[in-house]
This record gives sequence, structure tokens and C-alpha cells, in this order.
Amino acid sequence: MSEPIRFNSVATPGPSTWLRTGEDVPLLEGIRTTRAIRRLKPDPVSRELIRKVCEAGTFAPSGGNRQPWFFIAVTDAERRRWVADRYRPAFHSYIQVAVDAAKDPAYPEAKRRNMRAAIHLADHLHEAPVLLFVAGWTRRGQPQTQALFPAVQNVLLACRAVGLGASLTTLHVTFGNEVDEWLGLPADCPSCAMLPIGWPVGRYGQPQRRSVDECLFYDRFDQQSR
Repeated sequence: MSEPIRFNSVATPGPSTWLRTGEDVPLLEGIRTTRAIRRLKPDPVSRELIRKVCEAGTFAPSGGNRQPWFFIAVTDAERRRWVADRYRPAFHSYIQVAVDAAKDPAYPEAKRRNMRAAIHLADHLHEAPVLLFVAGWTRRGQPQTQALFPAVQNVLLACRAVGLGASLTTLHVTFGNEVDEWLGLPADCPSCAMLPIGWPVGRYGQPQRRSVDECLFYDRFDQQSR
């Protein structure tokens, strides 16, 4: 298995370098090792690289090839803080049930680690160099999430390929009308996801997953085999 691509943040590659960055990461390896990276360095990410990962998003499937998506990369420090100041209290309210449950010594350590990482992201969201919002036109009054979330996954995979850390968040929808208006989005083009993106603290690796044999069935779901 090849090592993830990394760059020294002191020596920033030029635009021509980004053209080939990540192009040699095997597809299935990238899929298996794209885990949520919630601890990010504050080092800036070039617009060329932001463009590259968003371009990957545009190759997602969409019904009728409508391509309803838009990507809004928030990089200005004050604007990132505006988002973080609203995200943080909403997140801490949401996570409190898990925080209380984690006081039980029997609480799974893996879940406790994930919770700590999510709390870290919320508390340091303003430091993430890119907050990427994914939005899309509605159709018949309904969001076209069947197209938008495949686009999100493509962006996450592209971040993995080029060495950026990223994670999928949707908590901002709790103040979605406010943030969408702030982003300049029309009412019929709501955002559905926010991806904090930056250079990772730590490494990509294969996350723990239950065996596919526990969730794969042929012809009919078999409740007894669960």
C-alpha cells in the first residue's frame, strides 16, 4: 500500500504541481483509507488545490445530468470565525448526550475517541483554512441530495488523494437559513453539507469497519443471519 501524499507546508508547490498531485493514488486504496480527518493545521490551502478537489465533485452522477451543485469555499479568517461562532454552541448542545453517556466506564473507547475528535473540530473550526459548503438547486421543491452527497464523497476522496484532511458535517443546517443567506445563496439553492478542509494533523489510514459479510445479502434480506 502506497503512503499518502504529503507536502511540507513551508514549501508550497506551484500551480503546475497540483495538476499531477494525487493522480497516482489507486482508486480502491483511496476509498478504503478515506477516513474523517478532524484535526487540521491552520496552514493555508491554495485555490488551485481547492479547485481540484471541487472539480472531482462535479464528476458525481446526477439525475438527468442536471449537475445541481455549487461549492462555496470560505477562506477569509473573519468569515470562518462567523461560521465557527454559530457552529460551536449548536454542536455542544447536540453532543451533550454523548458526553454524558461517555462518563460510563463501559462506554466504548472507539466512540470516545471519535467524540473527542469531533469536539476538537468544533472548538477549532475557525482555524480550519477552508470551510467548503456544498449547495444545490431544488427540484419540485425538494433538495437534490441524491446528487449532492455523491459530489461530497468525490470531494472527500479527492482530498484524500492530494493529502488534504477533510470531514463531512451537516450540523450547520440547524442555522441553515441564516448561513445560506450569509453565503448569498437563493432560497431554492440550500446548502446540505460543510466540509472543513486543511492539512491534516496525523495520517490517513483504514478506519474500523464491520465485515461486509455482515451486511451483504443476495436476493433477500435475512434477519436471522444478523
